[in-house]
Amino acid sequence: MTPLDHMIILPVILPAMTAAFLVLALRHHLKGQRTVSIVVTALLLGIATFLFAQASDGTVRAYRLGDWPAPYGITLVLDRLSATLLLLTAVLALCVAVYAAGGVDGRGRHFHPLFQFQLMGINGAFLTGDVFNLFVFFEVMLIASYGLMLHGGGPARLKAGFQYVAINLLASVVFLVGVGLIYAVTGTLNMADLAMKVPQVAEADAAVLKAGALLLFLVFATKAALVPLHWWLPATYAGTSAPAAALFMIMTKVGAYAIIRVYGLVFGAGAGPLALAAAPFVIPAALVTLGVGAIGLVGSRTLRDLSAFAVIASMGTLLVAIGLFDTAGLSAGLYYLVHSTLAGAALFLIAGLVQEQRGAASDRLLPAPAMAGETLLGGLFFLAAIALVGLPPLSGFLGKVMILQAAQAAAIWPWIWALILAASLVMTFGFARAGSVLFWASGPASESRAPPALPLAAVVLLLGLTVAWTLAAGPATDGLQLTARQALDRSAYIGAVLGPDVRLATGN
Repeated sequence: MTPLDHMIILPVILPAMTAAFLVLALRHHLKGQRTVSIVVTALLLGIATFLFAQASDGTVRAYRLGDWPAPYGITLVLDRLSATLLLLTAVLALCVAVYAAGGVDGRGRHFHPLFQFQLMGINGAFLTGDVFNLFVFFEVMLIASYGLMLHGGGPARLKAGFQYVAINLLASVVFLVGVGLIYAVTGTLNMADLAMKVPQVAEADAAVLKAGALLLFLVFATKAALVPLHWWLPATYAGTSAPAAALFMIMTKVGAYAIIRVYGLVFGAGAGPLALAAAPFVIPAALVTLGVGAIGLVGSRTLRDLSAFAVIASMGTLLVAIGLFDTAGLSAGLYYLVHSTLAGAALFLIAGLVQEQRGAASDRLLPAPAMAGETLLGGLFFLAAIALVGLPPLSGFLGKVMILQAAQAAAIWPWIWALILAASLVMTFGFARAGSVLFWASGPASESRAPPALPLAAVVLLLGLTVAWTLAAGPATDGLQLTARQALDRSAYIGAVLGPDVRLATGN
């Protein structure tokens, strides 16, 4: 194993070590915490970029902790899919850290240590090669998110936090039960080993294994805010601080990633009688999720509520693509995943700026005195709205077109087309109403100060990346087609983790 191979574990251990250092050495030095957090997050971006370049050659790389062979030891796996999401997480995290340094991080204690611990959990979830450590990293991610969700808040945030903690504790119990059922039948939790053993399970044990698979899907659907398991998200995302909500944009994608990874690899097309066990539920639930998000967006009373329901609608659209369980659908979904993460995070950060600038009116969708910097904020909101609704020419439009094209192979494609197009129309109305009230129905100018530079820079960077993602659509989709093909190819993953001889013996 070369020194470069050890870089695979850096996205996990670097934020963990940074969080511990911030707590022990810089507990009472906010400026020092800001500097270290931003520098380390920028370093993570560099590491993620290197790993993305390494994964772009199509090789799946396995990192065995302690050099213990799979399936007995802990294994981290780097492929195109995990590298893409590591890079997206690092980009988003750097923007969030810069925004928070504008003052939000000083409204409570330990923002940056919690932020770094959250990055550890998210990156670990994307890299882990076994189901139990997926559970462990979920818990690390969630424990840190509990603190971030409540950071600097009052009673309303505490109430939303209680709902969030309760649903995730229940999901953790269900996760453990599902893991236990799978282990009881197969004797392993390594995903590559499971991909080998699931097709060989005796008929008498198939029902127990299917129950475990469906319980895992239930947990992943909860993380991804799939209806009817979405109810925790609006209050949680709208009730927390803007940078925390922006970072949480990647957390719903962890749920979507888990569905892709576990159901593409372990319970995919090669899983025999258990192939695609949850597939019949995904697209119908995703379409309902899209509808609920669009309707909730129109009925929102604050910009933060509107942003939260926009997340639900975007997750519905994304899960429609994932639910196709083919290369075309998955590649379209991955393009849309990157877009919706960047644009959704930008909208939450804009909502935070609007909330600060409007004083007592906060971000309520009611007329109020004009804000300082209203023209700039209005332009940024307009750009984010176009992106999230999916209007041309931005990446949201391209992503939805790709998903609609991929859906033509599905039996229920007329429903998919009708609901995605109808939801886009409804969301256009909702964003137009919100924008007109916030930025065009203002009274006399207030005495608010101009928006701070660092938060504005973070928003501009996120929206600039959204535009760049649009301009790079050609090469991006070519690369994501390779990513989707690799994610659905069991042989490459199995060969990297268990050895090439196993891969050659199993084929696909």
